[in-house]
Amino acid sequence: MPHSPDPPLMTVTGDTLVLAPRCDPGHTPRRETHGRKPAPRRTRTRTRTRTNPYARLFAIPGARAFTAGNLLARLPMGMFSVSAVIMIAGSRGSYALAGAVTATGLAVTALVAPWTARLIDRYGQARIAVPATALAALGSLVLLLCVRYGAPDWTLFAAYAATATTPNLGGMSRARWAHLHREAEAASEAATPANAAALHTANSFEQAADELCFMLGPVIAAFLCTALFPEAGTLTGAILLLTGVLIFAAQRSTEPPASGRTEAARAPMRSPALTALLAVFLATGAVFGSTSVVTLAFADDRGHQAWSGLVLALQAAGSCGAGLLLGSLRPARRIVRRLVLCLAGMSALLTLPLLAAASGSLPLLACGLLLAGAATAPTMVTGMTLVQRLTPESRLNEGMTLAVTALLAGIAAGSAAGGWTVERTDPAFGYVIPLCAAILALLTAVAASRLIRRAPGVG
Repeated sequence: MPHSPDPPLMTVTGDTLVLAPRCDPGHTPRRETHGRKPAPRRTRTRTRTRTNPYARLFAIPGARAFTAGNLLARLPMGMFSVSAVIMIAGSRGSYALAGAVTATGLAVTALVAPWTARLIDRYGQARIAVPATALAALGSLVLLLCVRYGAPDWTLFAAYAATATTPNLGGMSRARWAHLHREAEAASEAATPANAAALHTANSFEQAADELCFMLGPVIAAFLCTALFPEAGTLTGAILLLTGVLIFAAQRSTEPPASGRTEAARAPMRSPALTALLAVFLATGAVFGSTSVVTLAFADDRGHQAWSGLVLALQAAGSCGAGLLLGSLRPARRIVRRLVLCLAGMSALLTLPLLAAASGSLPLLACGLLLAGAATAPTMVTGMTLVQRLTPESRLNEGMTLAVTALLAGIAAGSAAGGWTVERTDPAFGYVIPLCAAILALLTAVAASRLIRRAPGVG
């Protein structure tokens, strides 16, 4: 094919010199518009659509499966105490005996749970959690049979103490989220803000799940024990616990690796910063324990005992909603400062139930507890995030179980203080106890803030 010459750079038309643009081969000259303006060029504009953080969270392979199993196993945590009280009090006619049995189980759990968590870190979740859960479920069934067939009182204490081997299911789930996002950081060779935000969302979801289980558990237990037979709540809880743990443990692809027998990692309790943080958890637990006892006493004193469960459920609902909302927001950079602010908000909001109780109105008290509950999840999410940063990776379950143990000890102390107060004064005055406990937690956090901030990994 003959080569076509380039078009001339200029042409002469009459007396007019016209410059012509040089065209590359294959270039199509622009058409004449005959006085019309050329059509405006279309520009593509990219619109950023923000994806739901919870949708991104559960897009991780295996996340939905282990979460479903964990939630199924965690629901009985809010069922066992209520079921045991209804079952024992209905059979033996003694709330004092029922309360002593559940208190003994709580105390044994505080001693056994950290050791169970240490074994889980060392040998793996599936290897330890399944037999530990089977032993706990067996203890619940033995308790059921002892109550059913009139065994001596001491057997009730022994059977309920066996349930203390139940692993910290919320801690194991949080450990899986931390492992998954640590792998994502390793793949990107850097700790990105997206990974930090995803872990923040996961921790918020887990706290909301805790509140949901403790909100629904007592309601389901009370319904089963009254509508079917007194042992139905304990029996159902044992079945759900064992089934959920088996489903959870079967998801091996998301399980954190076992640390083995290495002693290289420092024990969590040897960290001064974590010990100070556990003191904050202890005081925070006293808020929860005293609030429950005082609310039950206030409702009973006003002749509305049947509504006490719903009032406490509203407090958990407020916390659950706040937890889900917190998970959709960006994580705070100065996390110690956020813990102090959350505790300050909790202290301020706990004045609402005190003022509402002084009016004697149960609906006003319910509204006050709903608003006060909104401070629970942000405080717990921030505290658990700090526990994760202060605990070595190989002992993460142990560190988070220590936090739960501190909470349980605080709940027991708060329950005792609240019960002592309402027996000697007006139940409405009992709401001073959770307010004082929240202020104590705030002062402890302020005093320990510099120590926690200097710890490695916190900043």
